[in-house]
Amino acid sequence: MSKKILLEHIATPNLTNIDVYMGTGGYKSVEKAVKTMTPDEVTEEVKKSGLRGRGGAGFPTGMKWSFLAKNTGKPSYLVCNADESEPGTFKDRYLMEHNPHSLIEGMITSSYALGANTSYIYMRGEFTWIFPILEKAIDEAYSKGFLGKNILGSDYSLDLYMHPGGGAYICGEETALLESLEGKRGNPRIKPPFPAVWGLYGCPTVVNNVETIADVPWIVNHGGDEFAKIGIGRSTGTKLISACGNINKPGVYEIELGLPVEEFIFSDEYCGGIAGGKKMKAVVAGGSSVPILPAELILKTAKGEPRLMTYESLSDGGFATGTMLGSGGFIVFDENACIVRNTWNFTQFYHHESCGQCSPCREGTGWMEKVLHRIENGHGNMRDIDLLVDVARKIEGNTICPLGDAAAWPVASAIRHFRHEFEYHILHPDKVKDRNHAPVPTLQEA
Repeated sequence: MSKKILLEHIATPNLTNIDVYMGTGGYKSVEKAVKTMTPDEVTEEVKKSGLRGRGGAGFPTGMKWSFLAKNTGKPSYLVCNADESEPGTFKDRYLMEHNPHSLIEGMITSSYALGANTSYIYMRGEFTWIFPILEKAIDEAYSKGFLGKNILGSDYSLDLYMHPGGGAYICGEETALLESLEGKRGNPRIKPPFPAVWGLYGCPTVVNNVETIADVPWIVNHGGDEFAKIGIGRSTGTKLISACGNINKPGVYEIELGLPVEEFIFSDEYCGGIAGGKKMKAVVAGGSSVPILPAELILKTAKGEPRLMTYESLSDGGFATGTMLGSGGFIVFDENACIVRNTWNFTQFYHHESCGQCSPCREGTGWMEKVLHRIENGHGNMRDIDLLVDVARKIEGNTICPLGDAAAWPVASAIRHFRHEFEYHILHPDKVKDRNHAPVPTLQEA
């Protein structure tokens, strides 16, 4: 049984109530931080922990905090990115719905470390049922003296606000989020300057993911060194994984980083294997924006070593043979899954969600959707495959924010590893025009 940090008490009845949460040790980190530690000491513990951003990029959290501009004469802000919109990812939603105080406690302790007296939780617009849960939890924190003026009799004060977004995937990008929070259209900003210098309202700002912030109380309570003992190498601590697709036990799991991918997918403790006793064809390991890998490469690296659930192991070999841990959205496909249809589905999403600011993304996502629609519906030609690769290549790295990359990588990797499926769709249009067409043959069968 792996170590649990965020989900240790998740099954406790009425955990959304502050008294129940405090009964599990909740808000101890706030008391410890504001009464016995300086802000720099809290930041140092986070640095020692090796905690990396859990929203996708995996950047070291303590280092990100240390970039915050000091002595500017302006207020500093902490903004929580709760705009969880990545297809295949739902772990932040689960945490906020069932254990909202873990996020609020993390916001208070982290805001203290950053010297922020006003902080915001930017919530995905579709999470309407979570708004009252989080607002109630914030009110309870105020009533207990964990928020407001002179927290627990200290000199530190903090006001915390929850802000619902408008339902735009692009606002998961931190500068688009800040634009939206300021009341403007959620377009990503050109960088530099980065938010640590010029963020919300032109002030120094740190933007962190829900899971990242919720890890901070445990680190403050137990010490950064203890957190660093969990996991392996530079992938320290635990990680929430959203698992879905053709598996027996979809859900949210907390793993120790370093767990073998094969154990995660096939053990009864986690996903419980492929549904219906079928074979596994492929896995999207970190949400829809990361490269897809066929079964043989997701279970073992190109060197033949077991693939581990870490930032380094999943990316081993680059995009030729590797992928990314990303947000931890594991989407598993069985032998009957159609890779072409899945790729087309992803491309529809990215075309719809592009803000349109950059022409490679605005036009390229639409082109990819049209070409994939053509192939999936039996009207493609062989030139379309290389056309898709060319369009993806011209989008990647040529946009202000990573949405263009997120749209290009799934297409390029699907063709790289499953080109024969695209060719089959083109060569046998009569067999794929029906949406419920029979499974595409394997490479050997084709």
